[in-house]
Amino acid sequence: MKVTIIIPTINEEKAIGRVISEIQLNLLKKKYDIEVLVIDGASTDNTAKIAEDLGAKVITEKRKGYGRAYKTGFERATGDIIVTADGDYTYPMTVIPELIERLEKDNLDFITTNRFKYMDKKSVRNLHKIGNAILTSVTRILFSIDIKDSQSGMWIFRKKILDRLVLKSDGMPFSEEIKIEAYTKGLRCAEMPIRYRTRIGEVKLESYKDGYKNIQYLLLKKLNRV
Repeated sequence: MKVTIIIPTINEEKAIGRVISEIQLNLLKKKYDIEVLVIDGASTDNTAKIAEDLGAKVITEKRKGYGRAYKTGFERATGDIIVTADGDYTYPMTVIPELIERLEKDNLDFITTNRFKYMDKKSVRNLHKIGNAILTSVTRILFSIDIKDSQSGMWIFRKKILDRLVLKSDGMPFSEEIKIEAYTKGLRCAEMPIRYRTRIGEVKLESYKDGYKNIQYLLLKKLNRV
């Protein structure tokens, strides 16, 4: 069994070393072959070099977009199981063995994570918390799926399910899109709480612009127009 860990980055030199170093590779390698892919958006700092020095395979993706980075990662991944996380140190890479164990033990296809139960107080501004709550509520209502965090970027799933998912967004809506697709295609899904930390480095999220695009996407998807 092989596991691919996909980390999208753009100018994350302050964090990427800590992110990769936190992966419990020695523990994981006792049971799995491990592949770490860093999908880098043409960083102008030392992100790529740091990642390569720590054994990750760096793939440069010059096309912009959060979703585009993940699509490229999915295409290049060779693992049977895929794990995702941002490159800014917000997600706890130490929980990867536990998440994979849950996937296998409960015979699940897709696990998403809930950042809000154990969130560091300063990790997300109040405006972002409100925006996330609104987006999650709209997602739950429109698509009748039981999740508490529609925007989480840490997922664990079997690569084979990608053939059943229609993933169109190249931008931030990709995060809600992959959950909607997994939950509405009859797959065995679950959501697990994780700790969420204050990011290291510059915040790249554009609150109003990204929030609007996410709401627009949800409505268009419900109307089958995306």
